[in-house]
Amino acid sequence: MNILISAERIQERVRTMAAEISADYRDRPLTILGVLTGSLMFLADLVRHLDLPIRIGLVQASSYRGAATTPGELRIHPELLPDVRNRHVLLLDDILDTGRTLSRLAEHLRSLEVASLRIAVLCRKIGRQEVPLEPDYQGFEIPNEFVVGYGLDYNDEYRHLPFVAVLPQIESTQD
Repeated sequence: MNILISAERIQERVRTMAAEISADYRDRPLTILGVLTGSLMFLADLVRHLDLPIRIGLVQASSYRGAATTPGELRIHPELLPDVRNRHVLLLDDILDTGRTLSRLAEHLRSLEVASLRIAVLCRKIGRQEVPLEPDYQGFEIPNEFVVGYGLDYNDEYRHLPFVAVLPQIESTQD
């Protein structure tokens, strides 16, 4: 595998993003919603560096099944969501690809009457976005390659890698 983003660069950028988020929320309570399952590594590392009152929640939204590499119908599982009404919410995901998943999740969260909503992504894939969406916090821009590691997977494998790497021989999308 070709390592695209080293573990050291990821940790450095996560610390920087945490400082930006802490400055933006300045002691205001924040609810961070990690999109399962890809955001778990990013979420765990980010919250360790935040200096503010936080609640952590998880949301499951899936558009891939099994070894599929092209998106299917998006399913949001709201039963995992904590109460977010009148809360400042940061939606956290591993990758912004087409934008469909994050756009739908953001729309759903706004319908729950959040006080504010911002979006953070570890990676943003260049040239793949189909839905207009600008993340408030972004770790890295990456080429249009299928990547794994640091939460990103292929068929539920490779999430454990501490770096982000291009997985050879995969022609597909990630969202």
